[in-house]
Amino acid sequence: MTHRSQLRALGLFDARVPRYTSYPTAPVFDQKIQGGFQAQCLEQIDISQPVSVYVHIPFCERLCWFCACRTQGTTSLRPVEAYMNTLETELSALGETMPNGVTAAELHWGGGTPTILPAPMILRLSEALNRTFPRAEGYEFSVEIDPTLVDADKIAALQKAGMTRASVGIQDFLPKVQDAIGRQQSFDATKASIDALRRAGIHSLNTDLVYGLPHQTLETLDATLEKTLALDPDRIALFGYAHVPWMSKRQKLIDEADLPDDELRHDLANLAADVFVSAGYERIGIDHFAKPEDSLYRAAETGQLRRNFQGYTNDTCSTLIGVGASSMSRFPQGYVQNAAATAAYTQRIEAGELAGARGHAFEGDDKMRARVIEMIMCNFAVDIPDLERTFGSAVKVLEPTHHAVLRDFAPFVIKTETGWHIDPKGHPLARIIASRFDAYSMGTAMFSKAS
Repeated sequence: MTHRSQLRALGLFDARVPRYTSYPTAPVFDQKIQGGFQAQCLEQIDISQPVSVYVHIPFCERLCWFCACRTQGTTSLRPVEAYMNTLETELSALGETMPNGVTAAELHWGGGTPTILPAPMILRLSEALNRTFPRAEGYEFSVEIDPTLVDADKIAALQKAGMTRASVGIQDFLPKVQDAIGRQQSFDATKASIDALRRAGIHSLNTDLVYGLPHQTLETLDATLEKTLALDPDRIALFGYAHVPWMSKRQKLIDEADLPDDELRHDLANLAADVFVSAGYERIGIDHFAKPEDSLYRAAETGQLRRNFQGYTNDTCSTLIGVGASSMSRFPQGYVQNAAATAAYTQRIEAGELAGARGHAFEGDDKMRARVIEMIMCNFAVDIPDLERTFGSAVKVLEPTHHAVLRDFAPFVIKTETGWHIDPKGHPLARIIASRFDAYSMGTAMFSKAS
């Protein structure tokens, strides 16, 4: 049996499984967890340990058809200004709930389009965040950048606000692909924004690419990869397009007949990986690449690589506080997601409440299974003695699953002295293998394809 045939037999081209940016995954969250639980978690933050903060800006001037994020279109700054007022109120409420002395080591602005904010609003948001979350030593601040919606004034404001890393969305440079996903963005505009960021002293740059988009072929993707390398990013995120029109209605604008089939998707991912590795980047997890001098690579080498709602990260904070509509928080006690719709989020904040609308309180062996899944997703290996040092004899409950994984995924999963690891040829199976340790029913949730 060929390598591809073995992967097919193990479900790579058929399985729909979570991306495991959390465990339990978001479909498990329920409405029993709301602002009360959120307040308890905030009150119990250990001020000796800095936190991580994520701020969601849900607005876009254009709604890309491939995107499944919680976003809304606007041609006016009026709703953005109203949202800014609500963010400030939420930040004040968070500050009043947390103990004095909480600091932030990591800050990320995502969306939507954070660069829809004009320069004065960027500085206003930064000041509000600094009041609530003073910066810890070694502070890092990253922002998602839309090259078509950033200018010199905005970059200067972000520089003044202390941005240390920019994440620039590309997806694909082929005009035909861009037309099919509702995102027109030239190479020249992208390069100009990256050059401006570098002139402003922002030297840590990430670029986002997507494979599996309509009209992509090996030849067209290769051209995008070549242009991406010419931009010389420090990190590259290579995401597989998740076609989930039942979740994201705008994806119905994409003709499914134009999408690459599952095996071509696999070939596209392999092509990109080969190109990036040949150019000197190191593979990080299932979909990231980094230069050897980048902190993400160093985290992977030292066992500090982590996975959270933003994907792979070197952020080791035990608490992540989400701010804004649909933002998710991770506490040692569990997860809380703010009300997803902007109107519902605003209503809660204006009523003097916290914005938590659903979530999950850790119970049973949740934390242990979460750590096993994170090991698989980050290291492609499970270290049982390491688990025992944290969870003790409770790890024995997973022994039948370890044995089943070794049996069912041979020859890609190989036994070691301390547990097992996935052979590089089997890395595409990581999400499927991780799902074996998921104790929650997938129910009717429809996840993206594993390929």
